[in-house]
Amino acid sequence: MPTSPLRLMFYGFLLLLLGFLLAFAMVIKIIEAGFLLSFISYGASLSGLIIGMYGAASFAKSRR
Repeated sequence: MPTSPLRLMFYGFLLLLLGFLLAFAMVIKIIEAGFLLSFISYGASLSGLIIGMYGAASFAKSRR
């Protein structure tokens, strides 16, 4: 079952928000920064950006 473009954009936004919040919490020292946590934060941000852009492109294509 294919996922709708709006749902993909929502998932992308959530992943971007998760990546930002993890990085922000490491900067203000709420959680201790480590290699694995930094990599997870980067991966969440990057995958959120890619999924969100794919959702936006699919949304624009479906509106044509």
